[in-house]
Amino acid sequence: MKTVAEIRRDFPILNVKVNGRPLVYLDSAASSQKPMAVLDSHCRFCESRYSNVHRGVHTLGERATADYEAARGTVRDFIKAPDSRGVIFTRGTTESINLVAHSFGRRFIKHGQAILLTPLEHHANLVPWQIVAKAVGAELRFWPLREDGTLDMDAGRKLLDGSVALVALTHVSNVLGTINPVREITELAHRVGARVLVDGAQAVPHMPVDITEIDADFYAFSGHKMLGPTGIGVLWGKPEILEDMDPFLTGGEMIREVFLDHSTWNELPYKFEAGTPPIVEAVGLAEAIRYLDVIGMDWIHAHDYHLSTYAYDALTATPGVTVYGPALERSSMVTFNIDGVHAHDAAGLLDREGIAIRAGHHCAQPLMRWLGVVATARASFYLYNTEAEIDLLVDAVRKVRQVLSVA
Repeated sequence: MKTVAEIRRDFPILNVKVNGRPLVYLDSAASSQKPMAVLDSHCRFCESRYSNVHRGVHTLGERATADYEAARGTVRDFIKAPDSRGVIFTRGTTESINLVAHSFGRRFIKHGQAILLTPLEHHANLVPWQIVAKAVGAELRFWPLREDGTLDMDAGRKLLDGSVALVALTHVSNVLGTINPVREITELAHRVGARVLVDGAQAVPHMPVDITEIDADFYAFSGHKMLGPTGIGVLWGKPEILEDMDPFLTGGEMIREVFLDHSTWNELPYKFEAGTPPIVEAVGLAEAIRYLDVIGMDWIHAHDYHLSTYAYDALTATPGVTVYGPALERSSMVTFNIDGVHAHDAAGLLDREGIAIRAGHHCAQPLMRWLGVVATARASFYLYNTEAEIDLLVDAVRKVRQVLSVA
């Protein structure tokens, strides 16, 4: 088992200095850094095996196809999916959710039915359903929150009746770090005949995820938040549901036969992978998964939870700082505001100290309104972060208050 110091040596960017200070990277919820293993994988594939997949009969084409399909198998095993046919490579979580909204929502959600969401959703898991609801005449419902930003399960159960066609919710809030009980909600939804889509963008990088145990009908996540490249994501879908859905995009390997007046579609998962797929990115994602597997998702979950709790307690104890979200059962981030300071100003001053955090509405404007703010600052942690870096963050927050004379 590697120590955190040994893990950090695998990430060359952590040696970079920002404004003359060692980089403290606390923005992994937006995009994680990449270990050398992933960077080397990218170069090695492009230097020795690169070609398009599924088409060429030459040696490079066959090698590239083998690597691409091996990557699919690596993803399947990582999320404990029962069937590779349900593992669809996309450009990211956003495209995965839009695929379901377009191909499932527009066909199977009917006028008068309801789509049940939560106020915690990233815009990517809200706007597509607004469009579907408007197109088919469905109702949007929202699972109420408790004061600490966790779901009010009793209130939500009352909304989950036989008219709900789909429940779409995030596994982990990208703002509050709230971990939703997706297994319990999936079971409740299935009892009334509703399908379930889970946005796992902030969950898969930080905790063991067992698709079979959760039993969601769709599960979406991105590669760049889990040490992999940008431009690669995954949609897991139950094959029996995907079989009944129409294609999302058309062209390329998703075709079986084309006539002048109609076409037929390829088998799963290729039916939903139009055009040239993200080949290098899929190979890089598989390498990232192998790295995570070596470290161990149980260890990563415990490490990230420890840092999140450490930061939550330290910032809560800092005068003039408001911290949002639940104190317990939280994932790998802490969202806060310095009283009297806009989050963008805070993030800019922290950057002068070499500390990278995220500031803004985090693509969750309805949740900002629920919190009664226009923006927040967010520090997010991953396997390469340390308590010492959080101490630097807290010291820098105190300095921001002094610089802006709000102390």
